[in-house]
Amino acid sequence: MTAPELELGLDTFGYITVDETGQPLTPDAVIRDYVEEAVLADSVGIDSFNIGEHYRPDFMDSAAHVMLAAIAGRTKRIRLGTAVTVLSTQDPVRVYTNFATLDAVSNGRAQLVVGRGSLTESFPLFGFDLADYEELFEEKLDLFTRLLRDQPVTWSGKFRSPLVNQYVTPALPKGHLPTWVGVGGSPQSVVRAARYGLPLMLAVIGGPPGRFAPLVELYHRALDAYGHPRQPIGMHSHGYVARTDQEAVDIQYPYWEETFEKAALERGWARPTMARFQAERANGSLYIGSPETVATKIASMMRLLGLSRFDLAYATGRVPHKQRLATIELYGREVIPRVRELLADHPVPPIPSSHVSAEVPAQPSV
Repeated sequence: MTAPELELGLDTFGYITVDETGQPLTPDAVIRDYVEEAVLADSVGIDSFNIGEHYRPDFMDSAAHVMLAAIAGRTKRIRLGTAVTVLSTQDPVRVYTNFATLDAVSNGRAQLVVGRGSLTESFPLFGFDLADYEELFEEKLDLFTRLLRDQPVTWSGKFRSPLVNQYVTPALPKGHLPTWVGVGGSPQSVVRAARYGLPLMLAVIGGPPGRFAPLVELYHRALDAYGHPRQPIGMHSHGYVARTDQEAVDIQYPYWEETFEKAALERGWARPTMARFQAERANGSLYIGSPETVATKIASMMRLLGLSRFDLAYATGRVPHKQRLATIELYGREVIPRVRELLADHPVPPIPSSHVSAEVPAQPSV
């Protein structure tokens, strides 16, 4: 794998951050800070800046396309996308128009990750029934891919009005607005991405990355079964870079603990502890440490899984803006060049068939 084929980006969920005294910033200040962080990411050589989608008081990422348009006006080269767009509760036509317009104003730098949504607050907010969770995503992904590929579109479904010989503007130049399917670990979702011939983005927030190798192999086999060429595969995981391993732990751990304590209470997860944090740093899916520590771990994981993209969900939780800027600077100036160097010396191999798990079906199922 050559350096230009790699994408090493940043993801953010727009956390409400705190100042140096620990007081939360106002939402408008938080949003402006994220724009500044993206501008810095562009200047230090990071490949992409991607914003999530949530509708909660502690996340300021409910209108990613607006923030990305502001960033586009102040940057030159960085790709601008979503860490996830919850397509299940969006109108695919509006998603298309928003991001095709972003692609135009950014001179071809827009991209998307679409998914079903791990957090589900958007369903009641926009009037959708969680009982339709699977069917909504399937239908809306079908329409969205048609808008990307097959205009004019004639289409009908259950959850929105039909389209008849419909053009939707602005038209995209060929190959623009690359769209990935975000997957949290479901084989059915992996097969769906392959059925549509779309790139796969693995959202990995815990556990050894190697456990996703069977899903990567399944994806390759499903692409073959559906007659599609090989597609890129990426991964999103949490991390923080500082000058030393200990500094990174000291800065990130309190905010990681706070964030995952809330998640544990809400979602029934195991409560966060320092032992778990250190185990995830050592053998799991936390990329926290010095530039050399983080770069070595990213390169190793990309080789293991045959990835061409990695997005660091940087500075989990309410980490102050100054410390977020510091980690962006180190990631761009030191981690990314080192990852490219390591992967140039030892290229990413294909996933061997020995990684296939008995729990993963041998043939794709819809």
